[in-house]
Amino acid sequence: MEILIAPMSKSNQVEYPVAELIEQRRSRRAYSTNPIEHEKIKSLFEAARWAPSSMNEQPWTYVYATRDQPDLWNKLLELLNESNRVWAINAPLLIFSLARKTHMRNGANNALARYDTGAANTLLSIQATQLGLNVHQMGGYDRQKAIESLNIPEAYEPIVIMAIGYPGDPDSLSENLKLREEAPRERYTQEFFVMNKSF
Repeated sequence: MEILIAPMSKSNQVEYPVAELIEQRRSRRAYSTNPIEHEKIKSLFEAARWAPSSMNEQPWTYVYATRDQPDLWNKLLELLNESNRVWAINAPLLIFSLARKTHMRNGANNALARYDTGAANTLLSIQATQLGLNVHQMGGYDRQKAIESLNIPEAYEPIVIMAIGYPGDPDSLSENLKLREEAPRERYTQEFFVMNKSF
């Protein structure tokens, strides 16, 4: 099967108007160690709660820990690949998102569970931006270790781990991470992924 790919072009400019929170959102690696207020954590999950989902199944589940819960926080941190753990160790909040694989109403496979969980994670991230927080979502972790150490039932699929906190000083990072932190965000232009015709 042939895959048609448009010429690749990236830009660090917002080319058409978007909501300010979308423009502000970043996946930083430098965190302040200041704790996040309890009410703000609740606001993050409230935003996720109102995400759209297929048949209103709301298949997302979150396991979270703050730094003042060292047993669970360290358990989540230890799941991360070393390249993520080296900076995520400063985040005061870690959240593990999972998707419930089947529909609650009939036990049938929910093919959109991951998609819906991603939508909930997006709203959580936008809410975090509004609260002055940074969210960095990570797929770089040991899934099998997560299943074992958190006793995750077969009915749930691990999705991403999120490091969340107030932005910190990029000088606290290693030189290569600092360069990535301070680099402009780049995205493929719309010509790469938007079609106004059939394949």
